[in-house]
Amino acid sequence: MADSLQTGERIVVEPIPNPHLTPEHLAFRDVMRRFVQTEIEPYASQWDEAGEFPRDLYKKASSIGLLQLGFPEEYGGVELDQFYGNIASAEMARAGVGGVGASLMSHTIGLPPVAIAGSPELKAKLIPPTLAGETIFALAITEPSGGSDVANLRTTARRDGDHYVLNGEKTFITSGMRADYITVAVRTGEGGRGGVSLIVVDTTTPGFSRTPLRKMGWWASDTATLYFDNCRVPAGNLLGEEHQGFRIIMRNFNSERLGMAAGCIGQARTCLEETVNYARERHTFGKPLIQHQVIRHKLADMTMRINASQAYLDHLTYRVMNGESPVADICLLKNQATQTMEFCAREAVQTFGGAGFMRGCKVERIYREVRVNAIGGGAEEIMRDLAARQLGY
Repeated sequence: MADSLQTGERIVVEPIPNPHLTPEHLAFRDVMRRFVQTEIEPYASQWDEAGEFPRDLYKKASSIGLLQLGFPEEYGGVELDQFYGNIASAEMARAGVGGVGASLMSHTIGLPPVAIAGSPELKAKLIPPTLAGETIFALAITEPSGGSDVANLRTTARRDGDHYVLNGEKTFITSGMRADYITVAVRTGEGGRGGVSLIVVDTTTPGFSRTPLRKMGWWASDTATLYFDNCRVPAGNLLGEEHQGFRIIMRNFNSERLGMAAGCIGQARTCLEETVNYARERHTFGKPLIQHQVIRHKLADMTMRINASQAYLDHLTYRVMNGESPVADICLLKNQATQTMEFCAREAVQTFGGAGFMRGCKVERIYREVRVNAIGGGAEEIMRDLAARQLGY
C-alpha cells in the first residue's frame, strides 16, 4: 500500500489514509495495536489450540476502553463514533485469531438491544458489569430449523403471570458456553416478523442448558447450542414491547455488519503483510520470492482489493454516522469484505506453500476462518438478495 511503513527488517502494512480520522482516532489505534501485540498475539496459537482464552482478558480489554465503545456514558460506556469500532476490529485482526475477537466482543451484538430497549432497571443491572469485563453477554437468534430466516423462528415465550416461559433451541451461538446473560429472540405472537420479541435470559435459570460445538475455524471462540426447557424468565427482562423484536434485531445488523467488514478487511491486510514479509525472506531459484513477477502480481492484486474494500467501508461508515441507513450498500460491503478476505487468505497460503498449511501460522488460521465470516451476520446469498430488493431490482 502507498503508506506501508518499514520498521527494522519488517514491513508493516497500514490502511489507506482516511480523511475523517482525527488524532484521537490514531491514538486509539496505537493503544489497540499495543494491546493486541502484548495481550493477544503471543498467545494466539496456544488459545486457538486450547479452544478458549482466559476470562481475565475481558477485564484487560475493559481497562483500555475497548469493551465500552459505543455504549451510553451513564452506564459506563464511551459514546464514540463508528470509526473507533472499525479501528478496533481491524487491529484485533492483526493477531490472526478471529475466535478471540468474536467472543471477547460478543457483547457488541448481545448488549445493544438492552441499551436500546431495556428498562432503566435492566440497563443499570446489566450494562455496567459487562462493560467492566465482569460478565459476558451473547446474542441468540439462529435456530436448528433455520439460520437467516429470523421472521420464522420457533423458540417460544409464553406469558405466565410475572414471567415468560421459554421453550426451544438456539444454535451456533458465539460465547454460548461462557455467557452469563443472553439476549434471545423468541416468538410471543403469531407467525412472521410481527410475532417476534427479544428477552434477556440469565444462564443460571432452571431449565436452561447448553452444549459446545466443534468448528472449522474460530477455535478460540466458544460456540454452543442452547436449550430452553420451561425456563421461567422475569417479564421485566423483555426488551421493548411484545412483538417488536424484529425491528430491534434489524437495527442491530447495520453496526454488526460494518464491524464484520472491518475485521475481514483487517484480516486480509494481515495476510498481505505476512505474505510480503515472508516473500522477502524466502529464497527460491537463487533469489527472494518477492523478486518473482508472479508473486509481486499476487501482492498487487491483494492490495487492490483491500484498498477498494477499505474505501467502501470508510465511505459507508461516514454515511451511517451522518444519519443514513444505506442497507443495500452495507450488505454489498459485507460481501465484498468477506470475498477480499477469502482471496487474500488463499493467495497468502499459496505463497507460503507448505509453511502456510502448518498450524500455528497466521495465514493458516485466517484461511480456516473465511467461511464463518461469509455466513455469520448474514450469509452472502441473503446479503445479495436483500441488497437487490433494497435497490429495487
